[in-house]
Amino acid sequence: MNALAPRRPLYLVDASLYVFRAWHSMPDEFQDAQGWPTNAVHGFARFLLELLERERPAHIAIAFDEALDSCFRHQLYPAYKANREPAPEALRRQFAHCKALCAALGLGVLADRDYEADDLIGSALHASRGDASRGVIVSADKDLSQLLGEHDEQWDYARNQRWGAAGVKARHGVHAHQIADYLALCGDAVDNIPGVTGIGAKSAAVLLAHFGSLDAMLQRIDEIPFLRLRGAAQMATRLREQREQALLFRQLTTIALDAPLATATPGFARGAADADMLAGLCQALRFGPLTRRRLLAAAGLDRPSPPASEFA
Repeated sequence: MNALAPRRPLYLVDASLYVFRAWHSMPDEFQDAQGWPTNAVHGFARFLLELLERERPAHIAIAFDEALDSCFRHQLYPAYKANREPAPEALRRQFAHCKALCAALGLGVLADRDYEADDLIGSALHASRGDASRGVIVSADKDLSQLLGEHDEQWDYARNQRWGAAGVKARHGVHAHQIADYLALCGDAVDNIPGVTGIGAKSAAVLLAHFGSLDAMLQRIDEIPFLRLRGAAQMATRLREQREQALLFRQLTTIALDAPLATATPGFARGAADADMLAGLCQALRFGPLTRRRLLAAAGLDRPSPPASEFA
């Protein structure tokens, strides 16, 4: 590959973030033909259409969370995400509709019972290394910043903010490759990971700036009390006491790169839309005429058929 040639973007969308956002922000006046709420589907469809119309991606994968209570992290740490209420049936149904909508549009859908959406995005990005692409991770989730390589970027779509690996430290206080260690140390309340007692976000950032990694920190733990850091001696004691927990937490905060991607197309290229499936979804979900037209256009199904002579 020519070093100066532009890399093709591979869009990797954290679907769950946008489904949940729509679920909480859209009015509950939308219902399907059976009377079930469809506010999350309508909100997700708006987001998806905006993305497709704006970027016109040729290579894209949409990652969904099916491992809400069954992923490998629950086996390692049963309290993982135990602070979250189970998704209600009305929302679970809408997740299924969102997946179906993506499939009908010819978009790659990634989902697995043992791996979370973050792992599917990480594995897709890892699988694309070396094929002249660059990852564009569409999500505001700070966990995903650990995946950013030299040519990749993360895009907080709602705020229209983009950053690459070099911009992670300004946002989170640590480098991209330190995110998993950082969260293992200071914890992640969203995922019910407590972190090491007495080590907060600022202390974790200072420790990683000095040692570089959690492994180096544990190997040189005797140096910690001599750092110009308030409570450093107590932190060293806690790290000695909670060494195994810290290493376990890092397993939880590290995004897997080996999740199965059996359903993915080569290079995550967009496939052909399914006109019948899309029409059925539009009817069942009671999409309005404007949304239907936009969906048909995004799927490439709004173009008139060529004259018969063109097939000669």
